[in-house]
Amino acid sequence: MFYGITDLSTFILGTIVIVLLPGPNSLYVMSVASRWGIAAGYRGACGIFLGDFILMVLSVTGAASLLRTTPALFMVVKYAGAGYLAWMGIGLLRAAVSMWRGRMDASAATTPVDESRPFRTALLISLMNPKAILFFVSFFIQFVATDYSHPELSFLILGVIVQLSSACYLSLLIFSGAHLAAHFRRRQRLSAAATGGVGGLFIGFGAKLAGATLN
Repeated sequence: MFYGITDLSTFILGTIVIVLLPGPNSLYVMSVASRWGIAAGYRGACGIFLGDFILMVLSVTGAASLLRTTPALFMVVKYAGAGYLAWMGIGLLRAAVSMWRGRMDASAATTPVDESRPFRTALLISLMNPKAILFFVSFFIQFVATDYSHPELSFLILGVIVQLSSACYLSLLIFSGAHLAAHFRRRQRLSAAATGGVGGLFIGFGAKLAGATLN
């Protein structure tokens, strides 16, 4: 047992697998980097880091478990998150149509309207995802021994592992997205198709989230 952590290797492996699974968080950060650049991509990543940190704290204190014991609250979070993802997807589809028809030039598609928008949007996406909450409620907390005298240290170590894994993966996506941006700027219809594809995926994530359960 390592500082109250019952099975560190299993936790690390499980975290890496879960982080690598495609989802709205990673897709949003990559799309932001491809449209607005590396700095904007990292602002979005910081929103995800903060969202994950908040969920960690809620799971450790037991507050997040209210979603499992209060079906009405879970339904509110679930449908609000699904609606938000679908709304984002529809917005991207509309932008893609405008770009395809030539009503939006490349510079307009890559210029951020609000410097803080990637951070706020990524934070909302992270917090309104019951599947992420389930990870921290059901997976995160089970690796700390109940009889360990300093569980806060155990949770700190686990939290650092989660954030480092997420940071490495999101950094890869950010630089990949920034590399794609150069191609998108030269090929407007390619950019429109990619934007539309991302929009479709966000609508798909919203539909999947609407049918999610915590059982």
